[in-house]
Amino acid sequence: MTFLTPGLAGIAAAIAVPSLIILYFLKLRRRDLEISTTLLWKKAIQDLQANAPFQKLRRNILLILQLIILAGVLLALGQPQIKSQMLIGQKQIILIDRSASMSSTDEDDGKGGTQSRLDAAKRAAVALVDSLREGSLMGRGDADEAMVIVFDVTAEVRQQFTGDKAALRRAIEGIEPSDSPTRIEEAMRLALAHQPRRLVEGKAVEGLAGGAPVTFNIYSDGRLPDANSAKPGPENKVVYHRVGRIDAANVGIVSLRADRSFDNPAKLSIHVGLTNNETSPRAVDVELVVDSQVAGIKPTTVNAATRDDGGVTPVAAPVPASGPGGSTGATVAATANPEVRTTPGIGGVVFQLERAEGAVVQVRLRGSGTGQPLEGDVLGLDDRAWVVVPPAKRMAIAVVSDKADRFVLTSILEGLPLSRLTELTTSQYDDLARQEKLAEYDVVILDGYVPKSVPGATGEAGLPPGRFLLLDSVPTVGTGLTEVGAGGPAGIIDWARDHPTLRAVTLDTLTLGESRKIEIAPGSPVSVIASADIGPAILELSKADTRALIVTFDIGQSTWPWDAGIVVFFGAAVKYLGEDGGEGGSLRQVQPGAVLSDRLPSDATEVELKGPANLSQRLVPAADGRIVFGPIQKTGVYTVTWRGSPGPMDLKDGENAVRVYSANLADGDESNAAATDSIPLASDVVQAAGESSANADKRLWPWFILAALAVMMLEWFVYNRKVHV
Repeated sequence: MTFLTPGLAGIAAAIAVPSLIILYFLKLRRRDLEISTTLLWKKAIQDLQANAPFQKLRRNILLILQLIILAGVLLALGQPQIKSQMLIGQKQIILIDRSASMSSTDEDDGKGGTQSRLDAAKRAAVALVDSLREGSLMGRGDADEAMVIVFDVTAEVRQQFTGDKAALRRAIEGIEPSDSPTRIEEAMRLALAHQPRRLVEGKAVEGLAGGAPVTFNIYSDGRLPDANSAKPGPENKVVYHRVGRIDAANVGIVSLRADRSFDNPAKLSIHVGLTNNETSPRAVDVELVVDSQVAGIKPTTVNAATRDDGGVTPVAAPVPASGPGGSTGATVAATANPEVRTTPGIGGVVFQLERAEGAVVQVRLRGSGTGQPLEGDVLGLDDRAWVVVPPAKRMAIAVVSDKADRFVLTSILEGLPLSRLTELTTSQYDDLARQEKLAEYDVVILDGYVPKSVPGATGEAGLPPGRFLLLDSVPTVGTGLTEVGAGGPAGIIDWARDHPTLRAVTLDTLTLGESRKIEIAPGSPVSVIASADIGPAILELSKADTRALIVTFDIGQSTWPWDAGIVVFFGAAVKYLGEDGGEGGSLRQVQPGAVLSDRLPSDATEVELKGPANLSQRLVPAADGRIVFGPIQKTGVYTVTWRGSPGPMDLKDGENAVRVYSANLADGDESNAAATDSIPLASDVVQAAGESSANADKRLWPWFILAALAVMMLEWFVYNRKVHV
């Protein structure tokens, strides 16, 4: 048993106990009065004798009862409690995971039902705050302090170091769940940044921690994919408070993509990827909803998860000197007691539709044959997902070149399902630009040519507004690109395999007969999507009203024409640029925790963003039309409206242009909702501290108060008996 405020109780006892005893020594001086008989005054005489000053105390049950009452009050004033968790050090850093998996509802709420992991984590964190030692009456220097950090993909300090328990409780209870994945590295860096610094000659030295060790209390289900990058200080203790069940079952949607056929753009395919972390197959129904109307249901069975112990025989893990759940060094070696790894099973379905119009498509998981939400599924966030499908269209393409031999390029483009293919010389292109007639083409392919000016401009002005595929040329005006010379023969060494234009392309056999050396200035709107051994080979430019893919080399002086992948690249590039939405609607998708960033037409005004949970936010576009909002907290559909001209794939709603985005969890780590018993940090493998760490300290002072009240009632009864008998 410990006392939170023993000093205050001691001071009160030093004053109250002697005062009570003195009252039984002293008596008031009384006036003498002569009477005829003392028969009726015996009680008064006894009272005078009992209150005679400085006489020896007589046996008095009232005094004993009053001392017991006073002892109960004084003990309650010291706030006695039985500790249910041992805190090492005076400073506690409370890190609470609020990511999507913490919305899983597999924690007992104590009332026969369930609650979310986040609610359980908040309750356990409040219990830790209640157990902090408070300062003495004369000063607060010996009080325990804590700070609160909340994290998902980002981290935020909710409360700086303080001993104010009410402030800490408010900070913890005010934490709301997010729908984003989780990362702990940033939270750990933030915690280390707020750790007290060591004082050298009265000055704090950066990088040197000082004072009592700091305890990091991590409240999470352990699904931290970057845990091995998080490194606490060597002098600090780490306690992992696990929430959630290690056998929690979940099926979720981890990918959703919409594709239109090259041959017939009206044919729409919806690809749904599923995952299952149970060790038995799971039958589910996948429901397709198009513009709020159910368009189809497909039953499927998601494969069972597989478990692998890594083939390592577990050995007994040493118990750290600081107690279970913490570490001052390497608590358990990474291979000493390996946790059984679970590889979720995968599955999926494909919906085929005939739909030329654009749509917002939603996919929902339902119980097999029931039409109801999944039962026994702890996480509902990944049971639904959305994708924005642009309307079908055949592209109108213009090819601009003065090269005599355009056979390779023309042959590739003629094999694509285009509505129109027009070949122009550079002078014809300039004439159309001056007449402002280029808008009739969805994509302009510039082969060996970069426009030098635009209508109304003087001198070199770079690429005009539009969608461009540049071959064998590098725009240097307004792009941050500099061509520093020829690079000679080269080979492709790396490319962005997740980019919509390169997802189905293999470039490791591509050899360039001639190449260019390119430098990219900091802050350039250009990103590299393929690199050769001499530098960038394929680039993407994204500006206010201009998007371009830049192939820096001459395809005719490479081995690419003999590779079937070149047709796939050109088809994907034309679709990516012309639809302004990317393959599968990738440019209109954003994951919770990320920032929604896009560019609107330059004349956009009165921009407003609307989203889930009644979100409504006015946005002010930058000078280049860029809008930024975030980080996104909730999954669902987000709509941006503005007054002005729409983009190529935007909608019109009266006088407003409309652009729609979808936000999905789509994260396999979060959908694998089973909690883990350890967190493999960079320096330690921290084991879960056990369920007892989530219990609040048992406060005893209310019982002492009740006991004092009971004795007080007894004292009142005894006093009345002595007076009236």
